[in-house]
Amino acid sequence: MSSHPDIEVIAKNIIEKIRSLEHEVDCAVACVSGGVDSTTSAILAKKALGEKVYAVFINTGFMRLNEGRRVKEALKSLIDLEIHDYSEEFISKIENIGDAEDKRIAFREIFYTTVKLIAAEKRCSWIVQGTIKADVVETVGGVKTQHNVLSEKLLERYGFKVIEPLADLYKHEVRAIAKHLGLPNWIAHRQPFPGPGLLVRTVGKLYREKLELVRRLTDIVEEMLKDKGFSQYFPAVWEYNVIESRHENNLELDVYEVKVTGVIEGRRSYGHPIIVKKYPANISIYNLHKYFDTVNYPHILVNIGDKGKGEYVVAIRIVNTENFMVAEVPQVDLSELKSLAAKILADEPKVRLVAFDVTPKPPATIEYE
Repeated sequence: MSSHPDIEVIAKNIIEKIRSLEHEVDCAVACVSGGVDSTTSAILAKKALGEKVYAVFINTGFMRLNEGRRVKEALKSLIDLEIHDYSEEFISKIENIGDAEDKRIAFREIFYTTVKLIAAEKRCSWIVQGTIKADVVETVGGVKTQHNVLSEKLLERYGFKVIEPLADLYKHEVRAIAKHLGLPNWIAHRQPFPGPGLLVRTVGKLYREKLELVRRLTDIVEEMLKDKGFSQYFPAVWEYNVIESRHENNLELDVYEVKVTGVIEGRRSYGHPIIVKKYPANISIYNLHKYFDTVNYPHILVNIGDKGKGEYVVAIRIVNTENFMVAEVPQVDLSELKSLAAKILADEPKVRLVAFDVTPKPPATIEYE
């Protein structure tokens, strides 16, 4: 397959670098989620180390519907993928945790304890994972803990060594390598999915009902928006708990009890989301974030549907970006989004309100936690 010469050289150098470890590596477990980062890393490692690499998909309980089966089928011509179901272990141990950073840290602990078990079964002392440059930048900068960025202390604690083929690359470079390697377009151009998955889109305390709602809505939202050319698009859910209603700057708005993550000058912020219910016709919704203190209110959304009863808010997040360090909210057809909101409100009796997030990164992060 032809590709840009620089990408061919980068891929070749990565494979050679991994192959230089051949005499040190007994065997390696490659953690594949179905996203472009982890899948590309596994294929590169497989090309370098051959039968020493075992590709595994861990069902954490926070994946999309039927994700393991779909990924295994998509990759069957490239790599044999084992599916391990640890969903109950993950959900039961994280259930009722509400703080975003606490959830990410708990996920990391359970994830690597699980990986350690799988590696021990295969007598492997190495793992392969899809860490990319943006993961490292956000973790080191304190914006949020990316579960796949491990310090030397943590590596020693979990008891394995790590191969990270893509740690110096950004997402657009990873996609180019994936295309060069012959990965299916379904994966090579797939929108990013966070390591902790739907856990960080089940905003606030993790409850099973809320998690299953996010899982159902993810299928609906991704199906409707998949051909629009957006970099990332997904729903998130939190409780309809309003702590303050205000009128200011000709805006009518509600402040919600839940907390969400933002980023200010490369550092993490953590505050309440605001949903604007009414705004003057001369104000663009894409400028609404400029009217607020985004340190304390990192995500600003607009109401696109409210049936007046129900327990949950659904946030629709859509962004365009190249490197995922900065992201813009594209101008979208609001009538289409309102149709989507109407469907959600009709199909899901416990959803009260649907809102569209209009905040770029920064000051918001792309994910809510």
